[in-house]
Amino acid sequence: MKGKLIVIEGLDGSGKATQAALLAEALKARGCRVMQVSYPNYQSEAAGPVKMYLRGEFGQHPDDVNAYAASSLYAVDRFADYKKNWQQFYEQGGIVIADRYTTSNAVHQCSKKPPEEWQGFLDWLFDFEYEKIGIPAPDAVVYLRVDPRLSQKLMTGRYHGDESKKDIHEKDLDYLARSRAAAEHCAKAFGWRVVECEQGGEMKSVESIAQAVLHALQDLV
Repeated sequence: MKGKLIVIEGLDGSGKATQAALLAEALKARGCRVMQVSYPNYQSEAAGPVKMYLRGEFGQHPDDVNAYAASSLYAVDRFADYKKNWQQFYEQGGIVIADRYTTSNAVHQCSKKPPEEWQGFLDWLFDFEYEKIGIPAPDAVVYLRVDPRLSQKLMTGRYHGDESKKDIHEKDLDYLARSRAAAEHCAKAFGWRVVECEQGGEMKSVESIAQAVLHALQDLV
């Protein structure tokens, strides 16, 4: 009996890794069998081309690599990780919590195209990953909603003000704004479970967001 795949999605700096970890802890406390995965998996050889892309070796701007090419790089990383590390666990009924997934391609690569082409790209993307290469489709996607300006501020803090540490996605404000628009479109079109992460221009507490994530998944876990 297959398990469940829960994806934590959001813009850079929205707290995905933290919330994925807290969700895993909460479910383990309930006695669930849980595994965490994160993408890109920078420890894997399969993520090599992704790292090259994010360092700007294929161009200094996200749009220098088209949506289909960039999506394929990330898909290879996910396929390799699934086959090597969590396919058996998932197929034996475990709960897998993913910090980013195919949904990140939907957000970040869809934003490279005009809105009238989004649906065609998304149809290709989900068919490519879930059908053609055969990695599982998520049972639920939790979207951590944060304004791009706040996420940019949080990332600057993460890198202690050193802007040079940001990858080509993180440093491009226009790209982040377009990604936000694409994320909002996907959340509405595909029924993602939206969690509001800010109030009054500041992030809510980590604990309150974690409670909201659990509430958003109450029908599933």
